[in-house]
Amino acid sequence: MRKTRAKKRPLLPDPQFSDQLVTRFVNMMMLDGKKSTSYKIFYDAIEIVSEKTQEGNGLELWKEALNNVMPHVEVRSRRVGGATFQIPMQIRPDRKVSIAMKWLISYSRKRNEKSMALRLANEVMAAAKEEGAAVKKRMDTHKMADANKAFAHFGRFK
Repeated sequence: MRKTRAKKRPLLPDPQFSDQLVTRFVNMMMLDGKKSTSYKIFYDAIEIVSEKTQEGNGLELWKEALNNVMPHVEVRSRRVGGATFQIPMQIRPDRKVSIAMKWLISYSRKRNEKSMALRLANEVMAAAKEEGAAVKKRMDTHKMADANKAFAHFGRFK
């Protein structure tokens, strides 16, 4: 790379839970710069989760869901001698979280409930129980990495 790597900007914790992870999730969910709308959707979803599960803390369930969606390995394409191989590689911790958030948001958007808050709430509850589309995506990613384990030795040299 020609230039130095950009510095990580510190994220402000969200107003309700004082959690930076929530802010990161809301920023990813945000469309057209509408952060307040994004916060409202997230808080409503957490409230729905709390009501439906009869547990006090929906945020803990959300964190558990995020943990269940997090992949540990991924496959990366690499050309070796004219052939392209899918090489399984470990994922950096911050990337794990980012991927999990992306999957949770994208599969929530694809659900067919009435509001985004309801979609997100249902996807979070499904992910917390180790089911749902986002968890299936993680399983598929792990299967793909497992199937291509034979090419893992190509991953060492960059």
